[in-house]
Amino acid sequence: MLALAAATVGVAMGSGGTAAALEAADAALMSDDLLRLPWAVRLARATRSIVRQNVIISLGAVIVLLSTTVTGFLSLPLGVLGHEGSALIVILNGMRLLSPRTVRLDKNTG
Repeated sequence: MLALAAATVGVAMGSGGTAAALEAADAALMSDDLLRLPWAVRLARATRSIVRQNVIISLGAVIVLLSTTVTGFLSLPLGVLGHEGSALIVILNGMRLLSPRTVRLDKNTG
């Protein structure tokens, strides 16, 4: 377990690993199939990309809505509706991770 803690990236097998190994690992696979590791990496990269997109979308919407509301180009109720609309866009964008096309599940792609 000391080697797992000292490694740059540690992967533990969930079904056969000890609790201490699972705690020390950076990633824990819940199955004994190492071919799922590339899929987990692709899923993590897709998640990071979508989180960045969502932060940019939400901050951009807040900046635009706040500036147009303060300057008087947009009323406060319309600004609130715009903010709720941007929240729905962020939620729908995050739900793209549930699509099998976002992260390929086949083992032939690397």
